[in-house]
Amino acid sequence: MRILGIETSCDETGVAIYDDEQGLLAHKLYSQVKLHADYGGVVPELASRDHSRKIIGLIRETLAEANCAEDDIDGIGYTAGPGLVGALLVGASVARSLAYAWDKPAVAVHHMEGHLLAPMLEENKPDFPFLALLVSGGHTQMVRVDGIGQYEVMGESIDDAAGEAFDKTAKLLGLDYPGGPRLSKLAELGDSSRFTFPRPMTNKPGLDFSFSGLKTFAANTINDHRENDQMPDDQTQADIARAFEDAVVDTLAIKCKRALKESGLKRLVVAGGVSANRHLREQLEAMMKSRGGEVFYPRHEFCADNGAMIAYAGMQRLKADQTVGLEISATPRWPMDQLPAV
Repeated sequence: MRILGIETSCDETGVAIYDDEQGLLAHKLYSQVKLHADYGGVVPELASRDHSRKIIGLIRETLAEANCAEDDIDGIGYTAGPGLVGALLVGASVARSLAYAWDKPAVAVHHMEGHLLAPMLEENKPDFPFLALLVSGGHTQMVRVDGIGQYEVMGESIDDAAGEAFDKTAKLLGLDYPGGPRLSKLAELGDSSRFTFPRPMTNKPGLDFSFSGLKTFAANTINDHRENDQMPDDQTQADIARAFEDAVVDTLAIKCKRALKESGLKRLVVAGGVSANRHLREQLEAMMKSRGGEVFYPRHEFCADNGAMIAYAGMQRLKADQTVGLEISATPRWPMDQLPAV
């Protein structure tokens, strides 16, 4: 069985074909980074228009790379939410149109379930149950996973997500969009002993996250080190970046340790754009090794939004006959624990 997966939730257009026996056959990804760079962030209307321009060509390229025709496809999976509503509707419209024209079933895929299941595309797959830390530009969640669709959200961000805080702090430092990866690169040059930033909500019970105050702390530190209304010198900027990154990584690690203790689980999945962060991976790997457990990640190219994760998640729903009708709809806000079990 083969499925075509389509991802258009924000600023990446992703298309992939997944076979339930052979695995991933092909995937293509187009990033809109250059388009949005001049604006310092994603402009929803521009994102929607660019998805419309690129998606058909990417589908054709992916089909050609996989040596597939419409008769070889058994279903169409697409990101139905959460995300930017205009961007989601582009993918939903194309997917539902193809499903109707090709007489194939359509599968509405939850974007964060795609991230959560992305490590299943690797050879070393986690067995159920496991704990999942989902860290992206729009979401930070701690989820107990007992099976596909069997999700218990143990904690989530009450304000800025971790990736969002990275991007906003990078902007405060004058770094170009996308700021998160650039801040991490700058942090490599920083002195970790110069500044100490707070680890938000780690001294309170529970597993919720809050990164808005940490961003404000960074802004105040930057302002405190301005001279003649100019940005701090290069080394100070690097030191601030390092202190911010260390604070986020430590906070995520502390929360993971607490969740593992509460759940009694020994397997940890880390997915989403921030899961590509080197310091986060190193700290979580060391923590899991000390606890006699194991941590799982998607490969770097599947940490950010992509069609492969949507194709995989869509395949699981397709095999469970969880398909949708002819209506074209998107769900910008969609709690993951509302998904049915497979």
